[in-house]
Amino acid sequence: MKKLSILVLATLGFSCKPCEEKLQSEKQNITTVLDNWHKAAAAADYEAYFGAMSDESIFIGTDATENWNKKQFQAFAKPYFDKGKAWNFKAIERNIYFSENGKMVWFDELLSTQMKICRGSGVLVQENGQWKIKHYVLSMTVPNDNVDEVVKIKSVIEDKILSEKK
Repeated sequence: MKKLSILVLATLGFSCKPCEEKLQSEKQNITTVLDNWHKAAAAADYEAYFGAMSDESIFIGTDATENWNKKQFQAFAKPYFDKGKAWNFKAIERNIYFSENGKMVWFDELLSTQMKICRGSGVLVQENGQWKIKHYVLSMTVPNDNVDEVVKIKSVIEDKILSEKK
């Protein structure tokens, strides 16, 4: 009955202060998880970085060949972490969205990185009461005015990939 009342109030345009407070609290929790994840990479903290990811997570990187499950991504990243320097991403903008039941979140973020501005997007799920990164996609941004130049640069490599995927 309580859920129905909240739904009716929301439908009628009334706000639910406790609901809004809970949503803001969860958004802050998600922000903390993501910020700490990025900080763990910058500090080359392998355990904290990969501990933030679900065991069944996927990481998609900027290269067309980078579509890894967690174990594959760990194998790729370990040498960077072992050298004490992984990557340093800082969110400069982030949007967070919740599923209706509040157990899944998707987000997008603009990042300041060594590659200049990148975009990240992903999905988090609750596992044992903790938010875990389930899926993450990192992409480099390309100004529209420079797309033709970038396509020329990457054509040699990506034409090979395209022919292999046919």
